[in-house]
Amino acid sequence: MRRSPVTPSLRDPKRYSGGALVGAACGGALIFGVLSSAVFARASISADTFRQLDLFGEVFEQVHENYVSAPDDADLIKGAIDGMLDTLDPHSNYLTAEDFNTVQEQTRGSYAGLGITVQMDNEGPDEGYVKVVSPFDGSPASEAGMQPGDLIVKINGEDVYGMSIDDATSRLKGKRGTKVDIAVVRDREKEPFDLTIVRDDITVPSVTARVEGDFGYVRISSFSEQTQSGLEDALKEFEKDIPGGAKGLVLDMRNNPGGLLDQSVSVADVFLNGGEIVSTRGRRPRDTMREMGRPGDKFDGKPIVVLINGGSASASEIVAGALQDRNRALLLGTKSFGKGSVQTVIPLQNGLQGALRLTTSKYYTPSGRSIQAMGIEPDIAMPVIYPGQDDVFERPSESDLPNALTSEEEPEAEEAQSADAGADASDTPLVEPFMCRFEGEGDDRVPVDCQLERALEILADATRYNQALADAGAARTE
Repeated sequence: MRRSPVTPSLRDPKRYSGGALVGAACGGALIFGVLSSAVFARASISADTFRQLDLFGEVFEQVHENYVSAPDDADLIKGAIDGMLDTLDPHSNYLTAEDFNTVQEQTRGSYAGLGITVQMDNEGPDEGYVKVVSPFDGSPASEAGMQPGDLIVKINGEDVYGMSIDDATSRLKGKRGTKVDIAVVRDREKEPFDLTIVRDDITVPSVTARVEGDFGYVRISSFSEQTQSGLEDALKEFEKDIPGGAKGLVLDMRNNPGGLLDQSVSVADVFLNGGEIVSTRGRRPRDTMREMGRPGDKFDGKPIVVLINGGSASASEIVAGALQDRNRALLLGTKSFGKGSVQTVIPLQNGLQGALRLTTSKYYTPSGRSIQAMGIEPDIAMPVIYPGQDDVFERPSESDLPNALTSEEEPEAEEAQSADAGADASDTPLVEPFMCRFEGEGDDRVPVDCQLERALEILADATRYNQALADAGAARTE
């Protein structure tokens, strides 16, 4: 039985390298392919497979002719395609023409809509409704007074409860200049209030930056077509705003679900002086390549601390892995998500019938590490809890997803590793969560970013940073 909605008055050609936040970013490491169905040689399909396809045709015909009510043939075909791709890995799927257009919008970093980043909780009192994470500065949503934490409970008179996050965000988007009516809950003990907002062209800021004393802080929330240029613009601004330029950098990729593979390569290349950044390996030669950087470190070798956590996936793991393997930065935070696969988006009938998002290769860090289903361990582990929390929230990782691809470890090595882990579990030192704090009182209370504070403390002590970097590099070569 479906749970009843909680009422406010009763509070009981590019590659992608996936993520929880929707509306501002896409997930994965992605390539837009130029492949067509002609690429897949029919000669490679066996006679037995053709017999199975004949079976499918017979089942389709029987359903079409004899089902109790006339089925929609397009729905039957889409269901069959979805079922086929569901047998693969969790990141291979069919995109309708509308979905394909949405993916293209996300990678361009622009669309027509309200200008908000949203999510949908899967549990808790806000379950099933669209929650505003943040409105973009100057966006229609910001101008209308929307705030982080607001719940959108109706869109154009239709209850949001029961919609998927994709359904809800598609209803919030629309042509520039058109209106959308929404019902919003702010105070969970009060009735919703109504807003009418006029949609406008939205540019999603994948890069935001600010000065932190003598250091620069750059947050990359996703990897879109604008990410490299946004990063380089931020570094130039630091040269203007900080006397003598930034002494170091905090690169924040926490909760970054991924995006364009070529942009992750370009971002890593900003901080590396040539050499390998990432390699990809697939079934076919065209899916196997090495991405090399260009000579010249645009940050002049200055110290970098990279922030990652369990929401850092795919393209963000490519950057983190490259900087870690090349001993160019210290990684601080918690273990990353562990998505080490690359998806190619293959248009079907030139996109008129949508596209396939198909896993075509796995990627490897410069040292040859596959992080698929394993994630990247930070050099400085720092799980954080706040007053009132008993333990660190454990979010699902890639290995928890149905049909997730495994790592490249040999089965024997995996079994031995598991046996060793079981035997030594009691001897393995656990990292105690760091008790952070809040600032402010009552409804104005906000959590302090203690991981950022720690990163800035490390950057401020050059001796400490250099020693930590040397220790991390030595530990990886043992």
